[in-house]
Amino acid sequence: MKSYNPKEIEKKWQKIWEDNKAFAATEDYSKPKYYALVEFPYPSGQGLHVGHPRPYTALDIVARKRRMQGYNVLYPMGWDAFGLPTENYAIKNKIHPREVTKNNVARFKAQLQALGYSFDWDREVNTTDPEYYKWTQWIFLKLFKKGLAYKSEMPINWCTSCKCGLANEEVVNGVCERCGSEVVRKVKSQWMLKITKYADRLIDDLADVDYIERVKVSQKNWIGRSHGAEVDFSIKDKEEKLRIYTTRPDTLFGVTYMVVSPEHPYLDKYKDEIANWDEIVAYREAAARKSDFERTELAKDKTGVEIQGLTAINPVNDQEIPIWVSDYVLMSYGTGAIMAVPAHDDRDWEFAKKFDIPIVEVIEGGNVEEAAFTDVQTGTLVNSGFITGLSVEEAKKKITEWLQEKKIGEAKTNFKLRDWVFSRQRYWGEPIPIVKCEKCGYVPVPEEELPLQLPEVDNYEPTDNGESPLAKIEDWVNTTCPCCGGKAVRETDTMPQWAGSSWYFLRYIDPTNKEALASKEALEYWLPVDWYNGGMEHTTLHLLYSRFWHKFLFDEGVVPTKEPYQKRTSHGMILGENGEKMSKSRGNVVNPDDIVNDYGADTLRTYEMFIGTFDAAAAWSEDGVKGCRRFLERVWKLQELVVDGDEYTKDLETKIHQTIKKVSNDFETLKYNTAIAAMMALINDFYKAEKITKADFKTLITLLNPVAPHITEELWEIFGFEGRIYETSWPEYDEAKTVEKVQEIAVQINGKVRATVGLAIDADKDTALAAGKEAAARWIEGKDLVKEIYVPGRIINIVVK
Repeated sequence: MKSYNPKEIEKKWQKIWEDNKAFAATEDYSKPKYYALVEFPYPSGQGLHVGHPRPYTALDIVARKRRMQGYNVLYPMGWDAFGLPTENYAIKNKIHPREVTKNNVARFKAQLQALGYSFDWDREVNTTDPEYYKWTQWIFLKLFKKGLAYKSEMPINWCTSCKCGLANEEVVNGVCERCGSEVVRKVKSQWMLKITKYADRLIDDLADVDYIERVKVSQKNWIGRSHGAEVDFSIKDKEEKLRIYTTRPDTLFGVTYMVVSPEHPYLDKYKDEIANWDEIVAYREAAARKSDFERTELAKDKTGVEIQGLTAINPVNDQEIPIWVSDYVLMSYGTGAIMAVPAHDDRDWEFAKKFDIPIVEVIEGGNVEEAAFTDVQTGTLVNSGFITGLSVEEAKKKITEWLQEKKIGEAKTNFKLRDWVFSRQRYWGEPIPIVKCEKCGYVPVPEEELPLQLPEVDNYEPTDNGESPLAKIEDWVNTTCPCCGGKAVRETDTMPQWAGSSWYFLRYIDPTNKEALASKEALEYWLPVDWYNGGMEHTTLHLLYSRFWHKFLFDEGVVPTKEPYQKRTSHGMILGENGEKMSKSRGNVVNPDDIVNDYGADTLRTYEMFIGTFDAAAAWSEDGVKGCRRFLERVWKLQELVVDGDEYTKDLETKIHQTIKKVSNDFETLKYNTAIAAMMALINDFYKAEKITKADFKTLITLLNPVAPHITEELWEIFGFEGRIYETSWPEYDEAKTVEKVQEIAVQINGKVRATVGLAIDADKDTALAAGKEAAARWIEGKDLVKEIYVPGRIINIVVK
């Protein structure tokens, strides 16, 4: 037997798989299908890190197992390759983003192939390929024609270094997530997508899919559906009213002040009547320098300015109340104005205490002078006029009816979800296929002219005036209107990176189709994705955006399913050996190339599945890697124990059936670590037995194959088993044979365990007692037997005197 040499074995089998297109999904639509999907990576200059193989290996195991179970499996891979990091690197190093992307993709692909994944490389997609983004643009035009894509002047987060607009989620603690530079507020004309039109369906349809609970919760929280009422507060001596939204109309009698956003238009309208206008302007300028996150952070110090010259009237009791300006109220959420009930809201209470505003209890139960009483989902109303004495639920209903009768309010469902900011003022992104004509307005580029390609340019640096670099390319910008033939200019903003990743799973289904994003027949066969795994950080926005696009395409008759993904799971992060997040600055980054080079791809795959509970974070351990390499060495050396035999070894049969059952079930429930532990235990039993049949060995390496495909294919070939493992059938277990035929039974003498005995499950009482007395003979010898008890399968109890 030659020694185990991963380098030689792994290269050999990767070439065989590639030459034979071993893992290509077929066009045979008569077979049952299985679509396994992992999030395609952003091909950065750093290459793969050891976090990437965790989800890829997990779904590779599922894909390989499904093929053995007779499914036509689609397990694809591609590249989410537009975006800021590539463009910033290109600018810094004077290399075109296309070249940077090409080099990064080549490196990533080589690394993935070295890990032996069963991806169908014939279906590879790249979001920067014009033949791909032609269909991204086509979807945008569909949205535009349905009124779901529109242009709007709005304040955006502006990165002072990247010089482009950022979505709220791209701003962390007031700085750009990408580069760490200051983010300021800037008013710009932006393309928006009307995702809010789908808010209800994005929540309600979660009932039809198999997502882990915390993924469903993150989706629901981001959309933020709530039921309440809109209420009009009059501004004293003015015709205008401040309309607010509240989920708690039952607390209206406790409103003692109002707050408006620094951007509220009534401030400018009545600035001549506001005595402290200069103070409000200064406060507004300070607020403009903060991100939405900073402004709404609960823990921050409460700031605000009372408007001197404007007051509001509480509609339920006609009391005059002050109006304040504070930056925690956003113009982009709700109406830009709120009512404040300091007795029953922590933030309002802190604000009222700081600025000496009255606090009125309206739900009994706490001491509101000491702290806000917030346990008010139930309770009884006090100090509340005609709803005093009612329960919370009764009061909500009665006050809402009263507001509607008086025509000063109405029942309303509201959402935290905002429409999707879809413009980026950068070069490296999909051009938005719209032209602006002075006569016709915004006009779509004709579909037959797609893809609208990025122009070749020498200079793609961002501009200082907030325009896209494309704005400087006059011969590309200046065009003719498709409607009237007159002069027009192209849209120069590009799409965000989210665009290409919102539908990529559809293109995998039919990646070379030139007539449609995919054929109807292929879409009907492959959709929905059966199992989608990705990082927890993408379970909110990427998932939301792709579900939105999919639902829109469903409405348009393009796709046959309401939801894109039937099942969604997420993996935990791999941390450095010190338990901290891996980063260059911490010096704890592990390069998977080094692990493959030193220990082999099968070792890396096995270790990443054995490292711990799949959905939890886990710290890297070099000792753990070495342990997995030793495990594979033990698998290799089992060759020395194998003898001829087409049946399982009798003494191992139960353990083998138990292991098949355990591994089969654990692979389906992300319990890869316990599946591998079960195989390790079986190998220990093989070594104890000192010899095993070919049947024993064949089943073990088949079970191990999805985790460690190279070593198992090599062993399969060495023993001359028919075909290849990837073409064989997944082992079946017999439930009856998973039950132990012999059990260890404790033998008690006068209530103390003195021995154990192995008994057949169906042993009769006489046999059991005889075995028990023999095992505990030294405790019985020379004594009188008083009582003998056998509880089948549990205990033998003998009383002596």
